Amino acid sequence: MTQMPTQTQDVQAIEAEHLLQVYKRVPIVFDRGEGSYLFDTKNRRYLDLVSGLGVASLGHAHPGLASALAEQATKLVHTSNLYFHPLQGAVGRRLAALSGLPRAFFCNSGTEAVEGCVKFARRYWHTRGETSRTRIVVLERAFHGRTFGSLSMTWEPTYRAPFEPLLPGVTFISPTNPAALDSAIGSDVAAILIEPIQGEGGVWPLSLDFADAVTKACDRTGTLLIADEIQCGLGRTGTAFYSSRLNLRPDLMALGKALGAGMPVGAILMSQEVASAISPGDHGTTYGGNLLACRAAMVFLDALEHGGLERVKVSGSRLEMGLQDLADRHPVITSLRGAGLMQGIQMSNTAAIHTVEGAMEKGLLINRTAGQVVRLLPPLTISDIEIDEALQILDTVLNELPT
Repeated sequence: MTQMPTQTQDVQAIEAEHLLQVYKRVPIVFDRGEGSYLFDTKNRRYLDLVSGLGVASLGHAHPGLASALAEQATKLVHTSNLYFHPLQGAVGRRLAALSGLPRAFFCNSGTEAVEGCVKFARRYWHTRGETSRTRIVVLERAFHGRTFGSLSMTWEPTYRAPFEPLLPGVTFISPTNPAALDSAIGSDVAAILIEPIQGEGGVWPLSLDFADAVTKACDRTGTLLIADEIQCGLGRTGTAFYSSRLNLRPDLMALGKALGAGMPVGAILMSQEVASAISPGDHGTTYGGNLLACRAAMVFLDALEHGGLERVKVSGSRLEMGLQDLADRHPVITSLRGAGLMQGIQMSNTAAIHTVEGAMEKGLLINRTAGQVVRLLPPLTISDIEIDEALQILDTVLNELPT
């Protein structure tokens, strides 16, 4: 068996020689995990409130997930989508029950789900003979992925500029200006694509006023609504999907991250009306919806439906109250945003950098997004004791910030 490098400097040297330099990695090498904790190669323990950017929804080394994947791996991992297998339909049925959207397409990631949603939206109008309805309306601060199509619908200019020109026919509007929808959505618009909570853009929940304007614009024009629930969906906010908290009625929904609890799986959910416009051969994937990924999704959905959602309501409230207490005592925090176990702490850019670095030194993993926002995305299984531990570390770090 090949000896794996364990020393941080060895791992860094090998990566520097052989991997593409697209990540600014934190100089830690993790060796194992247990629940809400990660352990590095020196056996130092870290409380993980990043959870693989919201992916490790059941924490690390979840016994039920490990057992199910091991069992499935001894039976069958992949056959391709040329054939039936018993798990895709089962996962699709459960997602339909949660979302009210009866049809599903499985892929490998959230960005693929966004790509598929946009393709299916355009296909819908093409099938109806309205071939001029191709434009997509997206929100400022949006992040929908880094593949060419999803990047075209991601707002941050620094992500976009090196790869332009991107796909044409994308219009960005402010998520704080409901009136902008009236002028932006016309007879040439196929869909409006939104994140109910904008994650990478700084943990910004859409307002009820804006959501209401979206619903009215879609009703007025027939425009399809695509909800990107990749980060905020599947229970993270204490509800299955944050769209429902905003009284939105998506025609299509993009899922990823939490669904596989660490395994790569994404899904596109859609209404029967949209599904009826799709034909065999319109879309496809080699790996998407394989047996191993679907088995992981079944384990996650079991956990979510059997006490998981109720648990997040409790833990999310505890986290929100604890953060409010910190904000009341630390003026460096200028605002708090989010819902449930998806929280953003606004502060200055410098303070955010020091907070993330200081927390890591004390064994707490958090991350920074949109420059000035400290983001918390803990596992959905995090305990009250672990929440209190994280809040105590944050309190200490904030007390030690340079003035």
